Amino acid sequence: MSADPVALTRDLIRCPSVTPAEGGALGYLESVLAKAGFRVHRVTFQEPGAEDVENLYARIGDSGPNLVFAGHTDVVPPGDEATWTKPPFSGEIVKNELYGRGAVDMKGGIACALAAVLDHLAANGGKVRGDGTGSISFLITGDEEGIAVNGTPKLLQWCAQQGETFSHCVLGEPSNIENLGDTIKIGRRGSLNGTLIVHGKQGHVAYPQRADNPIRGLVTLVTALQAQPLDQGNDNFQPSHLEFTSVDVGNKTVNLIPGEARARFNIRYNDCHTQESLKALIEERAFKAAGDSIRFKFEWQPSNANVFVTAPGPFTETVASAIRDVTGRSPVLSTTGGTSDARFITHHCPVVEFGLVGQTMHQVDERVPIADLRALTVIYRKILENYFA
Repeated sequence: MSADPVALTRDLIRCPSVTPAEGGALGYLESVLAKAGFRVHRVTFQEPGAEDVENLYARIGDSGPNLVFAGHTDVVPPGDEATWTKPPFSGEIVKNELYGRGAVDMKGGIACALAAVLDHLAANGGKVRGDGTGSISFLITGDEEGIAVNGTPKLLQWCAQQGETFSHCVLGEPSNIENLGDTIKIGRRGSLNGTLIVHGKQGHVAYPQRADNPIRGLVTLVTALQAQPLDQGNDNFQPSHLEFTSVDVGNKTVNLIPGEARARFNIRYNDCHTQESLKALIEERAFKAAGDSIRFKFEWQPSNANVFVTAPGPFTETVASAIRDVTGRSPVLSTTGGTSDARFITHHCPVVEFGLVGQTMHQVDERVPIADLRALTVIYRKILENYFA
């Protein structure tokens, strides 16, 4: 009998693993994987100022190639549970859709990968390949929806210390836009946050000659920084862009010129830049616009959200071919969207993201069609068959 991705998804949803709580989800996966013959490791990492995070690494097989399925069992909070049609951790099925927090992002993706792997092993007598070679691994974290400090980055370091090496990775994030099979994520833009601070001189509005209004300088610099594109993009990425997200002077007095003005911004950038080259470009443009009349500085927020791309090739074609065979769709190779744990995995092996359709992720009544769970399982199964052929 084939493994049931619907039952596996339901059981995971019923584990209230709101980040960074484990909630029983990793314990459930450990039980299923251990019964299938995997060597399972539960590893907890700590960081000053952050909550402890439990993670899981499991492997079956001792030789290469080692294909990794990665993901996270932690979910965002459900919010006001009274606004849900069905309880967010009930895993109820209504009109052929499975409801629950994490159904799409991304317990459903993990369940489909698990079901596909169990079926693949059963068809090969409990082995990855008939000749006994090859390995399959699961790399599952518990804080992807959080600050991503004690999860995948440290789990990858731990694996390296144990001598674990990876050949390729499929990350089951909800990559598809409208329909299952329409999009494979082969990369992600980087994300960099900063604050522009303009210094002035406080004073009475009736005597502006005695003050220096920083708001004037802030407006000048904000305009200048958004006047020119950061780049033109390339074959894999759309152009980088800078967006200001807040402006604050902290001034509650209407007749007082403030002494300082701040503007926060975020940059989503492509591989035309590194974080350091991007900072240098922004600061250069600001200095040019400021001249000698505006006093300012930048405060940059540390970021581990670096840009990456997996070049199209045999591995991406293996995934795309399986998708075409099952859905009849030719997926777009995309680098749009926010960040994911793939940005850490890319330093260890080529990685692509392919999972469910992301339309209801993080929403009230998050849900997934039963048909999509079954189809994604078949796609993962075909990826395994082709990869280890």
